[in-house]
Amino acid sequence: MTAPRNSAVGEQESAESTEAAKPHKSVKGSKGTRPESRLALVRRARRINRELAEVYPYAHPELDFESPFQLLVATVLSAQTTDLRVNQTTPALFAAYPAPEDMAAADPEVLEQLIRPTGFFRAKAKSLLGLSAALRDHFGGEVPGRLEDLVTLPGVGRKTANVVLGNAFGVPGLTVDTHFGRLVRRWKWTAQEDPEKVEAEIAALFPKSEWTMLSHRIIFHGRRVCHARKPACGACPIAPLCPAYGEGETDPDKAKKLLKYELGGQPGQRLRPPSDYPGRPAAPLGAAE
Repeated sequence: MTAPRNSAVGEQESAESTEAAKPHKSVKGSKGTRPESRLALVRRARRINRELAEVYPYAHPELDFESPFQLLVATVLSAQTTDLRVNQTTPALFAAYPAPEDMAAADPEVLEQLIRPTGFFRAKAKSLLGLSAALRDHFGGEVPGRLEDLVTLPGVGRKTANVVLGNAFGVPGLTVDTHFGRLVRRWKWTAQEDPEKVEAEIAALFPKSEWTMLSHRIIFHGRRVCHARKPACGACPIAPLCPAYGEGETDPDKAKKLLKYELGGQPGQRLRPPSDYPGRPAAPLGAAE
């Protein structure tokens, strides 16, 4: 199963022109603080998306997976840890339990030890056992392709469900993780903190066909350039469009040193990245990088 690739990003001017030009938020720019109309917000957000699409044409889910079940399990494991640590952990896990039926019958203590490197291993093991049993008993051992079914599984919320739908089934969805939420608030696309409210407001700014790839681009940018504590403003390709420019390092040379993963000449998070990924694969667990 491969992730859907970059979709065409159109202007959709006719759709944008129907947006009410009512005051929305204030955006700080070279002319000071001014109200931003709804139409201006939509256009600015879509332009940022187009710019990110040019910077990250290779954006993809950064979890290694070969099936919907593997992606579901990996996404559950990714809570409160890095995708890299999950990718280093899942090869042994999937070798031991290749299907939901196998994982549902696992010895809890053995399962806990296999996933221990990802943290919170007892709670995660409980979720994996529960969702595997539910897949076996209620879905014929197959991961369902509907959000309303996925969120009934133990340990699976909207974020996890949207990751699986968008990347294993090609169903558009927004992945509102910490990076996504942080950046869309920094860009003043929304002021919401609740993930479901963030999802709803951002979904209204873009065509549904863009949701999955938009998520990948924003998360890529948050991990590589627009860091939480010290964003690399001076090396940011969308700096002219960012109302938060200047919160981080603005000197180009200093900012360049803050770039991570392939942009910083370092390995990525996947042990088996897509063929068009321009960086180096990550090292297996315990291997010297």
